[in-house]
Amino acid sequence: MSRQFSPQMAAWLASLAAEAPWTRGGLEEAFMPLLGDKAARLAYRLIDLLPSAPYDTESLRGLITGLPLLPEPRSVEPSRRRDGVKPWLFEVPRYVTTGDLAESLNLTIPEIEWFADAHSRLTVAPEPLRHYRVTPIPKRVGARLLEIPKPRLREIQRKILRRILDNVPAHAAAHGFVKGRSPRTFGIPHAGREVVMSVDLKDFFPTVGINRVVAVFDALGYPRNVAWNLAYLCTTSTPAGQLGGMPYATASLLRSRHLPQGAPTSPALANLVARRLDIRLTGLARSMGLRYTRYADDLAFSGSADVDAVLWVARQVIVDEGFVVNPVKTRVRRAHKRQILTGLVVNDWPAVPRKEYDELRAILHNCAVTGPEPQNRHGVPDFRAHLFGRIARIGETNSARRRRLLEMAEQVDWA
Repeated sequence: MSRQFSPQMAAWLASLAAEAPWTRGGLEEAFMPLLGDKAARLAYRLIDLLPSAPYDTESLRGLITGLPLLPEPRSVEPSRRRDGVKPWLFEVPRYVTTGDLAESLNLTIPEIEWFADAHSRLTVAPEPLRHYRVTPIPKRVGARLLEIPKPRLREIQRKILRRILDNVPAHAAAHGFVKGRSPRTFGIPHAGREVVMSVDLKDFFPTVGINRVVAVFDALGYPRNVAWNLAYLCTTSTPAGQLGGMPYATASLLRSRHLPQGAPTSPALANLVARRLDIRLTGLARSMGLRYTRYADDLAFSGSADVDAVLWVARQVIVDEGFVVNPVKTRVRRAHKRQILTGLVVNDWPAVPRKEYDELRAILHNCAVTGPEPQNRHGVPDFRAHLFGRIARIGETNSARRRRLLEMAEQVDWA
C-alpha cells in the first residue's frame, strides 16, 4: 500500500510551492529540500493535475495530502535532446572525443593517459614519478593533507578551470572560492540575527569521489569518455605510505580517487558537486523563515526557529547528499553572545574580532621599534606579505582600521 504525505508535510510542501514559479522546474527546486530525488515526480504530478497555479495554499495542501508518496526513481538520467544527444550546458568548449580534449590541452592521447593515471599506478611508483607532492598540515586535532600538483599537471588543471569550470556559476548560497564573494559576504546575511547556527562538513574535498566529479562533467554535456578523462585529470589517490597517523575513515577516502586539496580545479568542482546540497538547504531555510549560506565546508543558518529541528533536518539532508557532518564543530550562538562565522563577528556587521586587530597593532608597533625580524617568531618565509595579508583581511570589513594599520606599516623599515 502506498503511503500518503502527512498533513504537516503537505503543509510544508504547499508553502514551498506557493513561493515558487508554477513550472515543473520551479516546483522541483522548491520541493528538493524536503523530498530530494522524489521532488521531480511530485512536481510532474502537480503540473499534470493543475496546469495553472492554484488560488490558495489550503486547496493545494489538500491535494498534496491526497497524493501517494511517490517512490524514489531507480536512476536519474541526464536530460537529452529529441535526437538522443545530451544538450550542452553553459558556454563550455565542446570536446566530443578524447582527441579533441588532448588537442585543446596541447597534449597527445598517451600524455592524457599518463597525467590521468586512471588505474592509480603511480601510487606505488617512486616519488619523482608521481604527479602530486603531499604535505601534512597540522591542525588542532590531527592533520590535513595538502596535495599539490606538480607544474605540468597544475597547468593542465588551470586550463580546465579557466575554459570549463569558470563558465559554470556556483549556487547563490556558495561564497567560498567564488569571484566577488568572501567570508564577509558569507556572513552579511546573518548579521544582527537572533540565532546563528554553524555546521562543519568533515573531509570536504576527500569526500568528493571521482564518480561525483564525472557527474559534473557529464551534466555539462560531455560524452562519458571525455567526462571520465576530465575527472581523472582533476582527482588523485593518495599513496598508502603517506597516510600514516590519519584517522581510518579519512585515510579510506584519501586512498580512493578524490578531489585533492591543493589542485586549482578542486574548489570549483567541490562547489558544483555541492550545488544540490545548497539548493536543498536554501529551500529548507526558506521554509523555516531562516537564511542559509555556505563558505566551502562551513554552513550557516540564522533566524528564529527550533534549533534542534533545524539541525536535525539539515543533518539528514547533508548525509543524503553524500557529505559528513563534523559534530565537534556544530555551533549555536545567540544574540547575547559573540556570533562568529569564519573568524568574523556577525552580531552587528561582519568584522574581525577586536582582539585580532589589537594583536596586529602591537606587532606592527614592535616591528617599527625593533625591526620585523624579532617579531617573526614562527619563521614565516615572507613576513611582510604575511602582515599585509592580515591587514587586508581586517580592512575588508573596516576601512578605518585598514588606514590605521597601513599607516603603522609605513613606519616599519622592512629592509
